[in-house]
Formats: sequence, C-alpha cells, structure tokens
Amino acid sequence: MTRLHDTLVQDQFGPRAHAYVESAVHAAGADLDALEAIAARAAPRHAIDLGTGGGHVAYRLAPHAAAVTAVDLSVEMIGAVAETARARGLANIDTAVAPAEALPFADAAFDFLGCRFSAHHWRDFEAGLREARRVLAAGSVAVFIDIAAPATAAFDTHLQAVELLRDPSHIRDYSAAEWHAALARAGFAITATRHRPLRMDYPSWVERMRTPEANRAAIRSLQLSAARETAAHFEIEPDGSFTIHSLEIEAVAA
Repeated sequence: MTRLHDTLVQDQFGPRAHAYVESAVHAAGADLDALEAIAARAAPRHAIDLGTGGGHVAYRLAPHAAAVTAVDLSVEMIGAVAETARARGLANIDTAVAPAEALPFADAAFDFLGCRFSAHHWRDFEAGLREARRVLAAGSVAVFIDIAAPATAAFDTHLQAVELLRDPSHIRDYSAAEWHAALARAGFAITATRHRPLRMDYPSWVERMRTPEANRAAIRSLQLSAARETAAHFEIEPDGSFTIHSLEIEAVAA
C-alpha cells in the first residue's frame, strides 16, 4: 500500500510518541544545552519549536520565553507533548498540528525558533525553511540542529541508506554546505555553526522505530560489508552501534 509522505511520517511516529518523549538521545545532550543557553540570552516573547517530536526543545524553551508553541505533523506526538507539559507544570506551552511546509501562523508571529532533529523528515526542505523564516520577525534568532551528512559521497550514501532502512519516513540528512545554501536562500544569515559527535546505540536506535527484522538485517549487512574507510568514519562497533555528527546552526532572520 502506498502512502503520502506526510501520512508515512504520522504512521511512523504517532505510535512511538511516548518513546520519543522518554528517549535519552532526544531528551538530553550538549546541543540541547546550547540551544537553551541561546534562548536564555534571547528571552523571547513567543518561541516556536518546529517539528517538536518528543517536545524536548519546547520544555527547554519554556523557562525563558513568555510563550512557546510546539508544532508537529503527528497528532499523537502533539498529544504526548501537551500531556508532558501539563505534568511538568509548563503552562506556557501550547501546541499545533501542522507540517513544516505549511505553518498556520501569521507572518512574523514568533521571535525565536528552535528546530532539532526534524528537517531530515520534511517533504520539502526548502519550503520548510521558507516557512520558518516567514513566521519569524526580522532580527529573530533561529537554531537548527540535525544530523549532518558527510561531505564524502561514499560516507553520505552509507548514512542515507541505513537511515532509510531504519525509518521509511527519512528523506535526507543534509550536509553543512546544503544547510548553509538553503538557509541563505530562505532569508537567514548564519552567525555560528557547531559540529558534535553523536553515538547511536544500535539496539535502542532500531527498537525505538520498531524497525522490521528484514531491515535490521539489511542495515547490519551494509555495516559489515562497508569499506574500511566507511567503517572507520562511522566508528562502526561489533553490535552495530556507530557514531555520526550533529550540526548546530545559529542564524538570524534577515
């Protein structure tokens, strides 16, 4: 049965909403700490968490913003975030269900944007960035965090292949160069970038997405047959765990 991409994303993440709220990889990290520090300096009036997933950006923004809107394509994800925000006493978080490419907000409605581990699922990367710029007031800060595709073609191919086998809603991990060019076209001026290693524990990585056994076998086959340079780049471990890099980009709505 074929599905539209947005439906595929909802089907993949909706049933796993609470797993993403509880995921240690998503709930903590130096990148999340850095994003919170930027938000603390900005002290926004109304911040948006674009592609909130388990809501971890929204929870970090809440102490520093008058209001936070958490946005996601998945109704179940948004429900889990709203529930968690209530449980944590974060009364300034509200939620909205929408794709990144068609946000239901007025121009310049927000003065801070956080977007973490979401863009690689967007159906239209450039449209999502244009919408991000549209809903931000000029001069506002945006922080984008995602997995960075390697510049080397062979490494890039390996990463995209294992990502897609693990999760069929995966579109693409973009390289730093692709991010920089797309953000410029969307109307952002980049002020800082940071790369960080991120170890993926293979058992929890595939279990969180309930990856089918056939796909898990295919991932392990790709890892075991990878060229020495590829295996070294990703630091592939005997159990399939590996290391990738996240990219943090701080930008201003020009």
